[in-house]
Amino acid sequence: MELKGKVALVTGAGSGIGKAAALKLAAEGAKVAVLSHTEDEIRRTADEIRAAGGEALPVVADVADAGQMEKAVAQAVGEFGRLDIVFANAGINGVWAPIDDLKPEEWDRTINTNLRGTYLTAHFTVPHLKKAGGGSIIVTASINGTRTFTNSGATAYATTKAGQVAFTKMIALELAKAKIRVNVICPGKIDTEIQENTHARNVESVKIPVEYPEGDIPLKNGEAGSADEVADLVLFLASDRSRHITGTPVWIDGGESLLL
Repeated sequence: MELKGKVALVTGAGSGIGKAAALKLAAEGAKVAVLSHTEDEIRRTADEIRAAGGEALPVVADVADAGQMEKAVAQAVGEFGRLDIVFANAGINGVWAPIDDLKPEEWDRTINTNLRGTYLTAHFTVPHLKKAGGGSIIVTASINGTRTFTNSGATAYATTKAGQVAFTKMIALELAKAKIRVNVICPGKIDTEIQENTHARNVESVKIPVEYPEGDIPLKNGEAGSADEVADLVLFLASDRSRHITGTPVWIDGGESLLL
């Protein structure tokens, strides 16, 4: 129960990495505000936390909407009284297509959800972290755009992930005096539902052939990582065990990105 007395906000907590992290933070004693734009999904996450003996508040909001995020953060702090941990995890793969095929509205949706959403999450939570005397912000980026550039058509997605790493480093320095640590995790292939929400179009026309060694995730002989393994990393970065770590990207991909 190393997070007892702490309050966390997890975005994109309805499934995948966000849900696994919310469950793990709650299991370690944190009160958790779980946020998603899908009400049924987020209520199920909150119910699971409560069934395991934890405290959770389901919050429905679109991370790209400033008004909704301001209200969501106020709701979480109003319920639990403070905020110590922020996991800015919400994001989409969006549309993957050649740059001359990718439509402006498709570009905007990916940028707004992934990058604007990360900014708004930090923007509205930082005042509460300062009031609490410090805390931890963790951002979910990806190996794409940070170490890996071979996923043809993923230009908008990769741009947001690279942007999140720069964002993390900038605000980590800015917030250090307030004792707020900011770190970014960069997962590789993780067994979640996000691939089901990826819309690829005409990517074969721009794909560059890449020959991979047998088993493209060396540590697991090709097997994808699990959301729970990523949640363990989130727990470490949320806890005092990582008290001297800030402004740091951590790749969690079983060595996948070292091959690409």
